[in-house]
Amino acid sequence: MSEPQNNQPLFSIEKVYVKDLSLEIPNAPNVFLEREAPTVDIQLHHNSSAVEDGVYQTVLTVTVTAKVKEKTLFLVEAAQAGIFVARNIPPGELEAVLAIACPNILFPYVREVVSEAVVRAGFPPVILNPVNFESIYQAQRDGQPARAEEPPVQIITPPLAH
Repeated sequence: MSEPQNNQPLFSIEKVYVKDLSLEIPNAPNVFLEREAPTVDIQLHHNSSAVEDGVYQTVLTVTVTAKVKEKTLFLVEAAQAGIFVARNIPPGELEAVLAIACPNILFPYVREVVSEAVVRAGFPPVILNPVNFESIYQAQRDGQPARAEEPPVQIITPPLAH
């Protein structure tokens, strides 16, 4: 009876951690006097790699850059990582687990890290909108290029208050 259980698919979270965190305010203190609302650029990417047999690390990296004209207010880069056990999962399904399930698990953590870093830097919080990793994965599998008019992540940030 125990043999079939050994072949059952297994997926679990072993560890979630901040792998890298960077905050820059290159034009401080003058940026705190800006009255204009900043434009914000957000970049998002993730990758997974095998740590050992059936154990994978996924890293979800978010880079947020806020500017007024050409002056950078702040730049935050957060790499949220997780170690996941994924055993007895068919190869075709494993790819989807690593590209969809793992980033979905990590996203709320990286959202909090980015928001907290921005607030600690003295700015209003940056709130990352939810990301549909399944549609991103499907588009990549289908060979569709990412649409420039629809960035994978948008933010909601109030204008800077003084």
